[in-house]
Amino acid sequence: MDTPVIETTALRKRYASGEAGVDALRGIDLVVRSGEFVAIMGPSGSGKSTLLSILGCLERPTEGSYRLTGEEVGGFDERKAARVRRERIGFVFQSFNLLPKFNVLQNVELPMVYSGVSASERRQRALEAIERVELQNRVKNTPLQLSGGQMQRVAIARALVNKPKIIFADEPTGNLDSKTGANILQLFRELSQQGSTIVLVTHDNKIAEQTPRRIRIADGLIVDDARDNPVPA
Repeated sequence: MDTPVIETTALRKRYASGEAGVDALRGIDLVVRSGEFVAIMGPSGSGKSTLLSILGCLERPTEGSYRLTGEEVGGFDERKAARVRRERIGFVFQSFNLLPKFNVLQNVELPMVYSGVSASERRQRALEAIERVELQNRVKNTPLQLSGGQMQRVAIARALVNKPKIIFADEPTGNLDSKTGANILQLFRELSQQGSTIVLVTHDNKIAEQTPRRIRIADGLIVDDARDNPVPA
C-alpha cells in the first residue's frame, strides 16, 4: 500500500481559556491516502475546523503526531511550514478569497508568484488550471463579473496551479445554491479520480453524503468513518 498523504496519531489540540483550557481535539487517529475524496463533518464546535487548520499546517497540535506525505510536521519551523503550504497544499474557502481588481488569470497565477515561478510558466500553468475547471472563456473577467459558482471554480483552479498533493476545502459550497454546489462537488470527484486528494470540511450532511468517504467528528473525536468502497488496511 502506498504511503498515506495524511497520517495522524493521538492528535490533540488544547486552547488556553482560563485555568481549565478547552480541548478542541482529544485524540484523532486518521489516515488519508492518495486520490481519496473525504468529507469531515460535524456541528459547530465539534473540532473539524481545528483539525483542518492543523492538517493544512496553519496550526500546530498540542500533542500527537502528524505526518504529511510521510514527513513529520512537528519538526517544521515556520519557514518550512510556509513552503509546505505553498508546494504541497491547495486551499479552497467558502468566501472564495479572490482579489476583486485582478482578473481570473491573475488570481490563478498569484500562488506561483510567491513560489518564484517565471512569468511565462505562470501563464501556461494558470491557463491549464483554468481550462481544467472550464473557465477558459472567462480569463479576462474580474470576480465581480462572475457568478458564485464561477468564482469557486477560479478558487479551485488557483488551488491546483502549484500541483499540490492535497486540496483542503472549507465549506466550499456554503455560499452557493444547491445546483451550483452539486456542480462543484462533481468537479472535486473528477479531480479525485485524476489523482488529487480532496479533504472537504462541511456541517451539511447532504453535502457529506455525496462523497465516497465520510468522517464524523463530535467533541473533538472521530465517532464514525464510513466508506462507499472500503480500502484494505
